[in-house]
Amino acid sequence: MFGFFYGFLLFNNLLLKRITLLSDTHSYMDDSILKHCAHADEIWHAGDFGNMDVLEQLQRLKPVRGVFGNIDGADIRKTFPRDVRFTCEGVDVWMIHIGGYPPRYEPHTINTIKQNPPDIFICGHSHILKIMRDPSNKKIFHINPGAAGKHGFQTVRTLVKFTLHESQIADVEVVELRNKL
Repeated sequence: MFGFFYGFLLFNNLLLKRITLLSDTHSYMDDSILKHCAHADEIWHAGDFGNMDVLEQLQRLKPVRGVFGNIDGADIRKTFPRDVRFTCEGVDVWMIHIGGYPPRYEPHTINTIKQNPPDIFICGHSHILKIMRDPSNKKIFHINPGAAGKHGFQTVRTLVKFTLHESQIADVEVVELRNKL
């Protein structure tokens, strides 16, 4: 009996959530994206899915959390909100498609950032990979995973993988996908 209980405690201390974060797929999905998503516990998408087919392919692999982006149609907008705030493994996460960068956030995000800052602030839209702490509020870890799709000016397609464990973000990894051409 003690061995089972001890094993259970060890297992609980090792609980973590593996996240694959992507954005701006713009109706594009390939095996390289799906491969990284298959190894996650959850997939997070920061908007501009492009179509329901992208969402359905991701949902066949793992649970998907997301927000709609500026190019997403009514079907995606009915499925996901403009922004979402949630707690995962003790980490307060706020995700929105158009959010800006520290310290120049978009006007519709500034008050929330100042009054109720999240631990992780995620946005997409720019197609520019950026991972940084907010210099004016070191609590906020900002992530823009860049663009996983082929549409846009980015020359390298990217996504971000990380783990959440005991209220901390860890093992942050930028994944460069095959060139968009």
